[in-house]
Amino acid sequence: MAKVNKLSAADHALVSAAVSEAERGTDGEIVTIVTDLSDQYHDAGLHWAIGVMFLALALFAMFPQKIIALLTWFANGWEHEYTLGEVLPVIFILLVIKFLAVRYILAIMPLRLALTPKRTKHRRVRRRAIQYFKVGAESRTLKKTGVLIYLSMGEHMAEIVADEAVHHAVAPEAWGAAMAALVDEVREGRPGAGMAAAVKAVGVILAEHFPKDETDPNELPDRLIEL
Repeated sequence: MAKVNKLSAADHALVSAAVSEAERGTDGEIVTIVTDLSDQYHDAGLHWAIGVMFLALALFAMFPQKIIALLTWFANGWEHEYTLGEVLPVIFILLVIKFLAVRYILAIMPLRLALTPKRTKHRRVRRRAIQYFKVGAESRTLKKTGVLIYLSMGEHMAEIVADEAVHHAVAPEAWGAAMAALVDEVREGRPGAGMAAAVKAVGVILAEHFPKDETDPNELPDRLIEL
């Protein structure tokens, strides 16, 4: 997937114009949000560190002679029968070192993101999209026809969240074309074009189910929101 940069002023204008055009044919209201990342995934780094620590503990249990060899090396080659009280502190120190090393390495965000399971990222992106929808669009329109198109560029994932009336009228799979259009453009490094294409596809669906009533006001902002 191509590297996605910050959206330009031209991207913002393109998406805002697409929203205005799409809403000319429908009472539906489209909100667009783009963010760099939907979560910091600190828990993923913690889980990896704990996993490595327990793996090391299992290896120590399977190959205790390695610990003895390490103690002998520290003792300049002198061998004797080590007590449990001598061995356990060494194991504890080694486990702490491994835990901290993994935590430090996974402080690097691209690496932490790459090691986060895709299903976890999908859940976090979906959760954040719903949170933004509840704050900025849910029940904010008289006819409850708001739709959020949400793009999280760090995870290369997008979500479409719809208000009550839209949710009841439109099957979830109907948004497939809009999602495909968005993802295809983002893969090529054109998030603005992708959002505009998704807006157009969503507008077609909304116009089919909620045709324009000339008395219906513009209740939500048309501008692209970048967080």
